[in-house]
Amino acid sequence: MMEQLISKFSDYLYFIFRVFVGLLFFQHGAQKLFGWFSERPPAELFSLMGLAGVVEFAGGLAIALGLFTRPVALICAIQMLFAYFMVHASKGLIPIVNKGELALLYFAAFLVITAYGAKKWGIEKLLLKKELF
Repeated sequence: MMEQLISKFSDYLYFIFRVFVGLLFFQHGAQKLFGWFSERPPAELFSLMGLAGVVEFAGGLAIALGLFTRPVALICAIQMLFAYFMVHASKGLIPIVNKGELALLYFAAFLVITAYGAKKWGIEKLLLKKELF
């Protein structure tokens, strides 16, 4: 019974997943670029943190909206690998200890989104009648 229920609503569940992941990632970028949701000042735009902020802000928004979802999610996944190995792994290999679990969770989420794309509901499909990638 549970399998039938999940199967029936899988498109809706995936849509919620994609939008949540995209909007949460967007918030990380907004925090870095504009200082939103934080007391820290914005990062310098032409710095590594500024570049990360641009990818997070634009990538999160594109994923939430379903615009070029697969290539954007792949770029975001690669960024999360860089974040994990450049910032967290140097403090040890256990993610909960080195505080890299969020980067790895985003990495996994972006791999799923790369595999599935926007599916039914996305701006790209609405405008172009299909997903290009």
